[in-house]
Amino acid sequence: MSRRYDSRTTIFSPEGRLYQVEYAMEAIGNAGTAIGILSKDGVVLVGEKKVTSKLLQTSTSTEKMYKIDDHVACAVAGIMSDANILINTARVQAQRYTFAYQEPMPVEQLVQSLCDTKQGYTQFGGLRPFGVSFLFAGWDKNFGFQLYMSDPSGNYGGWKAGAIGANNQAAQSILKQDYQDDISREEAVQLALKVLSKTMDSTSLTSDKLELAEVYLSPSGKVKYEVCSPESLTKLLVKSGVTQPATDTA
Repeated sequence: MSRRYDSRTTIFSPEGRLYQVEYAMEAIGNAGTAIGILSKDGVVLVGEKKVTSKLLQTSTSTEKMYKIDDHVACAVAGIMSDANILINTARVQAQRYTFAYQEPMPVEQLVQSLCDTKQGYTQFGGLRPFGVSFLFAGWDKNFGFQLYMSDPSGNYGGWKAGAIGANNQAAQSILKQDYQDDISREEAVQLALKVLSKTMDSTSLTSDKLELAEVYLSPSGKVKYEVCSPESLTKLLVKSGVTQPATDTA
């Protein structure tokens, strides 16, 4: 059935499906997993880096985590070149808002404006949907800490804990069992590492296969976005019992 209706994003199949958009979501299923967890004192984002070759120079910048504004960051799963375009769009939107109103852009408004752009690519001929899903973590004065998940269709939703990328169904089911509403940031980090260790394809978790970032409030009340260094990440992995101390030289 799909053969006749999947050549364009603008054609509905008789069952009411847009196959090209579904295929874009399928492409994300092959990307490295990213997990976001909302805690009472912050938001934790953890991502799996796909190391395709030993010869690759590991990037000094982060591969899965991106800062959009001082109060918003995101984790990415999917085609990175598509993600870069959308991240730049989001950054410009956030700065335009700050320039116009002299205050940070509300997190949901920023997510919605980006999803409007994504939605446009599913409705006009000659365009293909962005093959990328996002987890947005942020804080604003209206709703405090927030976690949003969006996919290539332009849909988005607020989540307490979510997973995108490879094995996201398995990760979601573990999160559903183990997540608690009053979880602290430290516990959220432990939970995210535990989920990733169970759902990742590789046998051992090491700091060069992972990225961890947190959005939280500093004691002065300022929103902070912090990416965990490889050394701190190795210590966290050992502490959570996911990896053995001897394996950090591997």
